[in-house]
Amino acid sequence: MNYQNIHYSLAGGIARITLNRPDKLNAFNTAMHGELQDALARIRQDRARVLLLSGAGRGFCAGQDLGERDLSPAAPPPDLGHTLETLYNPLILALRALPLPVICAVNGVAAGAGASIALACDIVLAARSASFIQSFCKLGLVPDAGATHALPRRIGVARAMGLALLGDPLPAQQAEAWGLIWKCVDDDQLMAEAEKLALHFSTAPTQGLALTKQAMYASADHTLQQQLNMERDFQREIGRGKDYREGVSAFKEKRAPRFTGE
Repeated sequence: MNYQNIHYSLAGGIARITLNRPDKLNAFNTAMHGELQDALARIRQDRARVLLLSGAGRGFCAGQDLGERDLSPAAPPPDLGHTLETLYNPLILALRALPLPVICAVNGVAAGAGASIALACDIVLAARSASFIQSFCKLGLVPDAGATHALPRRIGVARAMGLALLGDPLPAQQAEAWGLIWKCVDDDQLMAEAEKLALHFSTAPTQGLALTKQAMYASADHTLQQQLNMERDFQREIGRGKDYREGVSAFKEKRAPRFTGE
């Protein structure tokens, strides 16, 4: 597929996707959705071991491109639920389901569904000048694309409610302090830090990390017994793999492990 709205590349086990509508602050249109879904499917086929997601230009993603909405008096009311059901919800689920670490590097603004997409990733780095905005209330809408799921679980109901009802920008440094993201870094170090993480994960035990992700995300809806059972089953599965054997051998031999992701 010839991408026009994103950039995709794969090298050394690192898949890189850059949202590429900088003149629109990388706001989503229907074509971008299709290209991103295609790229996420390619990541599985290409056997990537980590994904680095970023945005071109001065912002990460401003959410939905409202230029696609025809709200003229003669137009029928839009079915925003259909947009979520067919575009945003599958995208969030696809990102979350990738069996490898997903790093998001947020430069500039991540607003509306753009913030939700960032929070669907496993590790979020943000430039010091970046901010996260629940802009839905400014449009008379409800937070979507998983925002009402992610926010209260990460930062508590009180803070989530304030962000959602007021729509105030949350600076990256505050987002880190609240536990919404992994780390805030200086603007000129953002991509270097993200690439460093991606390089680390490209040689890490990919299958073990994939099951770790699955267990972490399942824990909020599990009882302790259910989670213990999941840990047991995952350890049984991963203990039969080559990476566990390599990890133990490397430990005994006092050397760095050479993981293959198997």
